[in-house]
Amino acid sequence: MTALAPVRDVLDRQLGKVTMYRLVTIVLSLLVVVFTIFTATGVIEGLSTGDNLMALAVLLVASYVGSRLMGLAFRVRPHAESSIITALLLYFLFVPIVPVDTGQLVWLGIAAVLAQASKYVLAWRGRHVFNPAAAGAFLVVVLQEVVGREARINALWQTAATEKLFPFVAVGALLVLWRTRRLGVGLLFVVVATVLIMVRLVDQASPDQSFLDVLKLTAYSYPIVFLAGFMLSEPLTLPPRRRQQLVVAAVTAVVFAYPTWILLLTDSPPDLGVLAISPEIALLIGNLVAFAFARRSGLDLELETSRRVAGDVHELTFRSRRGLAFVPGQYLELSVPHRGMDSRGARRTFSISSPPQDDRLALTLRVPEKSSSFKRALLDLEPGSRVRGTGIGGDFVLPADPATPLLLVAGGIGITPFLSQLRHEGSRDAVLVYGATSADEVPFVEELAGVRVVLVCPGRPGGLPEGWTHVDAAFLSADVIAEAVPDLRERRAYVSGPPAMVNAVRPGLRGRVAGLRTDYFSGY
Repeated sequence: MTALAPVRDVLDRQLGKVTMYRLVTIVLSLLVVVFTIFTATGVIEGLSTGDNLMALAVLLVASYVGSRLMGLAFRVRPHAESSIITALLLYFLFVPIVPVDTGQLVWLGIAAVLAQASKYVLAWRGRHVFNPAAAGAFLVVVLQEVVGREARINALWQTAATEKLFPFVAVGALLVLWRTRRLGVGLLFVVVATVLIMVRLVDQASPDQSFLDVLKLTAYSYPIVFLAGFMLSEPLTLPPRRRQQLVVAAVTAVVFAYPTWILLLTDSPPDLGVLAISPEIALLIGNLVAFAFARRSGLDLELETSRRVAGDVHELTFRSRRGLAFVPGQYLELSVPHRGMDSRGARRTFSISSPPQDDRLALTLRVPEKSSSFKRALLDLEPGSRVRGTGIGGDFVLPADPATPLLLVAGGIGITPFLSQLRHEGSRDAVLVYGATSADEVPFVEELAGVRVVLVCPGRPGGLPEGWTHVDAAFLSADVIAEAVPDLRERRAYVSGPPAMVNAVRPGLRGRVAGLRTDYFSGY
């Protein structure tokens, strides 16, 4: 595990420079570039590069315009980057088009508009229920059936599963799943779907076909990896807890392989017409399962107070127009559209630092001198300003049994989920080991005065609150923690902070504690 730490550090550090939405945009755009080069040079034969680019242009324009129109109709400010991602996804669902004509381009534009409309019409309290690209792909086919026209376009997903493009899709999907912390969810979907599909293919394989041949056929004929990496992982259509997400992934994989099981039971599949199970319909059914788990709604938040608590650490308190429901340790995704937006985007996730209340929550964040445009815009908000919370989720929660001894390890701003937990249940048997660059930068000292705290920082701090101890060390390590907390093996450990710190501490604690759960703050 230790040998992998440098790799994790590099991935977390590099991927943390951009938001999840920006990473998806970058990866999909690179896939478009690779696909275009392959069609132009003949690596992928039989396709028109010009027609494909024309289709892409139509999707981008229609998706962006549709997003703006829906925003005006529903009086909200749309997320422009989300419309670009939707257009890029639709490109990989519908391309290739040979040859392209005006009718096909019109239907592509309609698919993009329907995808944007689904975010607002097929929604629950301001939060869309279905993956927009999958919804647009499905609805445009239904519309073609309704108007009685011969289907001019259909989501074939061929580009997403093209053999030449597959290695690039796999790497891109891995990066996205790593960044979104949904690698396990994506892998479960890939494994279940692959196994179900290969059951039939192995049974039907010719004697000269090896297991590897069948595996390649599955990978290159079905958009399993693409769907797992770029669509199933969408945070707004997944339930908030990891175990729920795994169930959704498994159910979606089984439904995805539905035609396979029909073929196992009958000589030929039934004619289900427009409702035949296709990848996009499988994903939509998975979205319904996710919705059944948790009817997640958007939050209209009004800023009440904003204050500096220590150094460059600030706490912002918001009031919600509806009641709030969250578990201490969970996070909020916040949307703050603003002018001069940089590559960090308009959406960020922050651990909630306040205990559960009926209509209020607090966020604590570091805002260094050279911070993102998002954080500057957030601090510039005046009391009474309204922002949008797109959802609450996360599994960094304490054990249900309040008698469980705890070890809380925080580095820097990683203290925030523990603030929520300690403010809610301050009587738990918990030791907080907090790593800081100096004692002057420790926030909420007064509130933590009654907590058993081990402060790890270089130098000798001044007076410490009662119950606090100091360890003179520049960095947190498992050995430092073990020496400061003698009853380590009896405690369940929670580690939160920058990825490098979490990656450094996690291997050394594993096996020395009763249990281990980690969280990290990427991009700080």
